[in-house]
Amino acid sequence: MPRRSELGLAPVFDMKRSPFVLTLALALAGAAACEAQPPASQHGVVAQTVNTTTITLEYDRPVLRGRSVFGDILDYDVVWTPGANRTTWIDVTEPVTIEGATLAAGRYGIWTIPHEDEPWDVIFVSDWDTHHSYFPAETEVARVRVPVQRRESMEVLAFYFPLVGPYETTLNFHWGEIVVPLRISVPE
Repeated sequence: MPRRSELGLAPVFDMKRSPFVLTLALALAGAAACEAQPPASQHGVVAQTVNTTTITLEYDRPVLRGRSVFGDILDYDVVWTPGANRTTWIDVTEPVTIEGATLAAGRYGIWTIPHEDEPWDVIFVSDWDTHHSYFPAETEVARVRVPVQRRESMEVLAFYFPLVGPYETTLNFHWGEIVVPLRISVPE
């Protein structure tokens, strides 16, 4: 039988005789297995159209996993973006009013300052593409105070629209027993 080189074919590595190739194959398989692990905080997207305005929100959804929101994960009176990994952002296709503050059409990072016995500060910043531990205070465009509500505990952080009218909606931020309802009005 003719050799591979005599036929113009490249030589074949014998996996049994090449420890380097075997080690490389195992390392690549291990790296692929690590990449296959899902993130601890899954990505979420919610959108709602009100009249002709579309409101879209993207965030990573942290999970309580037996912890409490306050004491284990968050502290009161400290700025925090409601999400994980990256800044949670909201995009509006037309100008909107959120809790009395006007936002131009565009995309904004959402941050909060939770307070124990008073309304929370909800802050909108123009620098929406940042890590969740970096608060770009210098890009603040609006700040509102929102009374929180207590509801049945939700294990995974969620944003949702429980009320939608022709020109207004409510966007709830809900994690643990805390619900922060944001009233949003759109142009008629």
